[in-house]
Formats: sequence, C-alpha cells, structure tokens
Amino acid sequence: MLSENVFPIITIDDLDVKNKRVLVRLDINSPLDFRTKKIVNTERILRSLPTLKKLIRLQAKIVIIAHQGDTLDYQNFIALDQHAKILERLLNQKVTYIDEICGEKAIEIIENLKSGEILLLGNLRYLTEEASTFENYVDLKAEEMLDTLLIRKLVPHFDYYVNDAFSTAHRNAPSMVAFQELLPTAAGELYSEEYKNLSSLQTIRTRPSIFILGGSKISDAFGMMNEVLSKRNVDKILTTGVVGMVFIAASGFALGEKYDEFLLSKGLVKYIDDARQLLKNYSDIISIPIDVAYENNLGQRVEIGLGQLEKVNEMYFDIGSQTINLYTGIIRNSETIFMNGPAGVYEKELFEEGTRMIDKAVVESKAFSVIGGGDTINSASKYINLEMISYV
Repeated sequence: MLSENVFPIITIDDLDVKNKRVLVRLDINSPLDFRTKKIVNTERILRSLPTLKKLIRLQAKIVIIAHQGDTLDYQNFIALDQHAKILERLLNQKVTYIDEICGEKAIEIIENLKSGEILLLGNLRYLTEEASTFENYVDLKAEEMLDTLLIRKLVPHFDYYVNDAFSTAHRNAPSMVAFQELLPTAAGELYSEEYKNLSSLQTIRTRPSIFILGGSKISDAFGMMNEVLSKRNVDKILTTGVVGMVFIAASGFALGEKYDEFLLSKGLVKYIDDARQLLKNYSDIISIPIDVAYENNLGQRVEIGLGQLEKVNEMYFDIGSQTINLYTGIIRNSETIFMNGPAGVYEKELFEEGTRMIDKAVVESKAFSVIGGGDTINSASKYINLEMISYV
C-alpha cells in the first residue's frame, strides 16, 4: 500500500529494505575549482544525506551510483573519491569507494555488503551509454537501455532501486530510466521534496511570475521554456549567460566570429533556430540582454550594445549595466521567481556583476523564490544568504 501522502509517488517508506541491497541513484555532481579539480561546493552532497541516513537507519545495504561532470565540459570528469570522503565525514561512518561501476571487483564488494554499510561506485559518465549528449552519440531507445552493460551487470544483485536524483530525472540515460523497469522502485527523500516544491511552479497562482535562465547548460533551459510558455505559467523569461547570447543571435544580431566558433564547438548552434521559434510565438514574454560585457586588452571590463558585437568580435561573459537595471527592476516587482544558471562567468571578478545584482534582487523581491542547479547555488551562496531563498 502506498504511504499516505498527497503525491502519487512511491517512497522509501513503502519498501521493506531491511537487510536488502538497495541501489541508490544520487545527483552529487558538484562544482569544481577548474585549476585544482577540488570540490568547491558540497550543497548537492549535503542534500543527499536524508535518504542515506534513512536507509542506514532501516538497515539497508546501500550502493550509490552517481555522476560527476557535464558532457559539454569534459574537464569536470573526475573520479568520485572526493565525494566518498565528503560523504564519510558528513555521515560519520565509512563509505567504501571503488573506481569502477560494474566490474568483477565492484560486484564482489556489493555481494559482501553488510546491513547499514555504504559503497559508492565510480563515475557513471565514464560509461558511453550514460553520456547521451556526447558528440556523434545517438540516444538509446528505451528497450535498448535495458540491455546496456550497466543494467545487465547490476540488476541481478539488487532488491530495490531508489532514485534521489530529481535534478537529472529528465535525462534519457540508463541509470535514470531503466532500473525501474526491472526492480521495485521508490523516490528518495530529496526527490520527494523536490517534486513537492517544484510542482507548485506548474500551477502558479501568485503573479507576476518570472523565470531567470542563464548559464551554459542551455538544453535544460530550452526544455523548460517550452513547458512553461505553452502552459502560460510565466509572465517574463529573463535570459542571461549563454542562453541570452543564443537569443541575441536568434534576434538577428551577429555575435562575431569568436562567439560563433564557441557555439559551434559546444554544439549549441542548433538552439538558435529553437530560440527564433520561441521569439516568434512569445516575443512579449522573453526578454533578451540589451548590452553585454567583455575584457579588453588592458584587462578592463567594457560594455557594449548589441549592434557593436560583430565589430568588436570578442567573447562576452556577462550582461551589461543596462540589462542589469532592466532585469532587477522586473525581479523586484515579481511574486514568483524561478532561477537556473548564473548571468555570467561569475568566477572572474570582471564578470560577476550581473550574477551578483540579480541574486541580490531575487532576495530583495520578497517573492516566492526557487533556485536550482549546481552553478546557480554555488554563485548564489557567494553573494546572498541561501536561507532567504524559499527553496533551493
């Protein structure tokens, strides 16, 4: 019988996990220092603790699968040994780590786990079948995922599958969609909490409602826009970051050879046509930057309007002051805010202004606010108190 809650999903409370092997899919993909490859923000790891603590308390045999790194930025692909050490410290108990996913040694450790013990397997992104957005890689069909190495090797050794990776639940990858076809499945504590809070954004009653979409992972942003625009759940979408630059190009402005090469190298040119279609249908709702910032030869921040982009031919790493003023005014007068992605390359002091001012405006707005995404959380924690956000 399903647990008595208002959401039509099965939770851990509906399972009998005592002395059973439970495969747990977490999203502990964490921001790294690009020089040292060290984790610089543990927010996602911290948010995975309630599920792990519950499973420990219920005496399950716990095996974690997770990924690190974005398929558009291979430099973030690292082993998960750091994650294991952080989990070990936060849980105050041993977390075994093995840098393989479904090899013979991993299976041997899984088979010998005792109740309450935890094993973290290697980075899922090392498996080609998991990295579904790699260049020249064709997404697997649902039935093909059931026959992948990951599924065939791990399924026979588990009693249950728990998905606690809501932030990657939209991804078409075996670890996210195939295990539940073959194992009894439940949502983890974080998944349930995310589902509850984000469901409120599907039926927004307090208007105006705005979405602030930036960063470089623009596939997520475009999927989100189609959903909320078609249902008219948003009054304004403020585009920043690479999302904003794609919409600038879709509006007919030439970005210049350098930025064009960047979009091409990242496989993002295809989104320009998507942006054109969205602007055709929703130009009154979608706002694009009116000025941007770059670094000149003297190491100074320079801001220019859209008509100058092709002539200057630089990489543009932040929105400009006019856009900041326009956007923060809209934000402060809103009642519901969802933000995903920083406005610029906030890690560099020259280009942090847009992100910093937008984050501050979100807090000052007094709106019901939701922010999501590793870089969004990492940047916001730099400029504001996250406790002032309604839901992170």
